[in-house]
Amino acid sequence: MNQKTPNLLINEKSPYLLQHAYNPVNWYPWGEAAFKRAEEEDKPIFLSIGYSTCHWCHVMAHESFENEQVASILNEHFIAIKVDKEERPDIDSIYMAVCQAFTGSGGWPTSIFMNHEQKPFFAGTYFPIESSYGMIGFIDLLKTIHENWTNNKRKLLDASEEIVRQLSVTAKQNGTVDATLIEKAVELFESGFDKNNGGLAMLLNFLCRTIYCF
Repeated sequence: MNQKTPNLLINEKSPYLLQHAYNPVNWYPWGEAAFKRAEEEDKPIFLSIGYSTCHWCHVMAHESFENEQVASILNEHFIAIKVDKEERPDIDSIYMAVCQAFTGSGGWPTSIFMNHEQKPFFAGTYFPIESSYGMIGFIDLLKTIHENWTNNKRKLLDASEEIVRQLSVTAKQNGTVDATLIEKAVELFESGFDKNNGGLAMLLNFLCRTIYCF
């Protein structure tokens, strides 16, 4: 009988993080070690936020984070970070606002893709492992984001630069997320809307390719 090798979450105190300590995904806890490695290896970060009693967190964990194929993609092309929302409500509040700004809704698990400076370029919640019924699967999403990170990274980051700045500044100043942040996000997107050349060209190009190319 082979003994599974734990990832870095084995050293954490959170019961939720410890639940993922034996995933084949090379999870990092939130911290500089993960950000430094992402910078050095020029990889995007996949941030997953959840909590121990969250139903869909456990579903995604079983479907995807315990899956060897998913783990292989994440370990090769991403730096994966797990956060317990109950242990780090400060992180959760910021990225929940980001998720709401990107999708119009929120929930857990919160799935964020960002660079080493913690600037997100894509957000969502639960993703099934396989694409079906018009919903992109997590494997296809990872492959598409890896492709776009390789070929269109600057466009991805530029598309969300201003909205992230507004969300981050407000959250740091207030300690909480202002209820008007979503309205501000919409205003920021509207201010960059190009009526003659396809609307929010940079962001929608990525989103449309993500949703419809499979």
